[in-house]
Formats: sequence, C-alpha cells, structure tokens
Amino acid sequence: MNYLIIDGAQGEGGGQVLRTALTLSMLTKQAIEVVNIRAKRKKPGLLRQHLTCVLAAQQICDAETAGVELGSNHIRFAPKQIKAGDYHFAIGTAGSTTLVCQTVLLALATAKQPSTITFEGGTHNGMSPSLCFFEHCYLPALAKMGVYCELTVTKYGFYPAGGGKWQLTIYPCETLKPFAHFAQPTKDAKKAIKVLVNKLPGHVAKREISTVKQYLDWTGAETTITQVESIGAGNSLQLHITSDTHNSIFEVIGQHGVAAQKVALKAVKQVTQFTQSAAAVEEHLADQLLLPLALAGKGEFKTSEPSLHSLTNAEVIKTLLHVEITFTQLDDNLWQVSLTDT
Repeated sequence: MNYLIIDGAQGEGGGQVLRTALTLSMLTKQAIEVVNIRAKRKKPGLLRQHLTCVLAAQQICDAETAGVELGSNHIRFAPKQIKAGDYHFAIGTAGSTTLVCQTVLLALATAKQPSTITFEGGTHNGMSPSLCFFEHCYLPALAKMGVYCELTVTKYGFYPAGGGKWQLTIYPCETLKPFAHFAQPTKDAKKAIKVLVNKLPGHVAKREISTVKQYLDWTGAETTITQVESIGAGNSLQLHITSDTHNSIFEVIGQHGVAAQKVALKAVKQVTQFTQSAAAVEEHLADQLLLPLALAGKGEFKTSEPSLHSLTNAEVIKTLLHVEITFTQLDDNLWQVSLTDT
C-alpha cells in the first residue's frame, strides 16, 4: 500500500497535524503514515485525547492501522468507506472532546445517513476550543456552508476534573458551499457577556462582568450567568460579538488562584486587539475555518496575524488536498486569507 508520509514535527509540531491528516485521509481515501507525532510537545506522542481521535477515525471508516497506542509517535492509517452510525467516544481524561469531534465531523457529514455521537471527557480546558465556542461559533459557520448539526449537553467537563458528556447529531451534506462573505462587526453590533460557573462563589461571575463592562464600555451588553452541571469547579467567561454573518467569541477559562478581574482583563485584551485590527474573523475561528473552506474549494476572509497553528494547518491541508492557502499581510494588524488551487 502506498502511504503518504506526514511529518508531525512540522511547524507547530502539535496534535493539529495529526487531526487534520486523519480527517483528510478519510475524505480523500489516501493512506497516511504520520511520524514524529507531537514532537514539539513536552510529552510527545499520542496522549489520551489524540489516541481517541485516531480510534474514532478508525471506527467510522474501518481503517487499517498500525502503531495506535498510548505514547506512540508513529502510526499508519489506511481508511475505507466512511459509514454513518451511532458512536460513543470517551477520552477518560479532561482532554478536549471538541477536538475529537472535529476530527470526524466533516467526514461523517459526507455519509448518506445522519450520525449521532456521544462524547465524554473535557469540554473547557483553556488550551483548545471549548464546547461553547464549538456550539455558538464554529457550528453556525459550518451551517452557512451546508453542514447541519444538533448538539445536546448533559454535563460540562472543566479542567482538570473533566467528566463532561454531550451528544452531536450530524446530518448528511452532499457538497460544502463556500462561505462567500465574512462581515466585520460594526460599532453597534450585538454584544453579550456570558459566564458559565460551577461550585464557585456568586461574586466571581459578577466581578468578571463588571470589569468587562468598565473596560470595554459594554454597558448595554446582554449579560447571562449560568450555573451548569459539572463534577468539578469551573468558570468560563465569554464575550460575544455578532456581525451580519457570524458570531465571534472571546473566551477565558478561570483557573484556581487567578482573580476574577484578571480573567476579565484577558478577555478584554482579546476583544480590544480584534476590534482594533478591523478583522472579520478572530484567530481561533480563522484556524478552524481553513479545513472546511479548503474542502469547499473557495473562500477568503480577513483576520489578525495568523498563528503558527494556522500556518501549520495550512501546510497539512496543502499536502493532502493540493490547495494553497495564502496569508497576505494588509497592514500591521490585518491579514487576508485566500484559497487557490496548486
């Protein structure tokens, strides 16, 4: 069998190389051999979350694999036909369930029948897109492209306890539609401050909200404090800005010993940098849009300076799809992201 070699040490050298390679392997039916997996991390190789990604991908397409075990830095993955079904993937730690979902979502969307997946593990860890970001930012963007999903949350899983549980139903999509236009939020765009909390004093969320309103002058913003079901203490502060085309979310996960005001000021800084850049898409959504836009074959948007994560993701996409993703700097704080065939 002819395996395409993917170097996991390229660019950022993290788990995104593996996840994008798995998704595209399934969609293109190209067998891959991923070497040097997560080579630039303190603990290289497959951790629980990454192992679950591989096992999930293997299950939905009956892939032939080799080297798939904890700690492995080298795997082979030869996909077969993607099949719809009811699946259940449990990480066993507070590792990101949303990243496991993103590995298989677009592949299952190409199946002829709906699929339902139950995930167990972490939902909010501060190091990857949270379930709230996934639900209110990423999924609506996918819906604009023709990928429709329904999400139900049973329990949230904050780091380090984990224990989250949620379910996603993915409906068939024959063809991904390019997202033609991403609008920059206007000055009077709808704004909202949302806080998810569990097992924390009530004043924490109130202090976060008051700090945001003070520093951003969001006095008229909609505010919501939601007590959620979770086995561990947690705090997620989210600042939402809605443009004519999509929702931008700026989220900071609270940590033990970090003051509420400090959490709020981190979120304030993110929003300030975004609004000053005149970008339409903030950096985390920009990174996640690269793969669906590449699969659609067309798309462009303005964003802030691309992260090494995005640049690495673009290189993996180019290797498997032969689509060039270019990042053109327009001024000190603004970049144009565009797709062209190679």
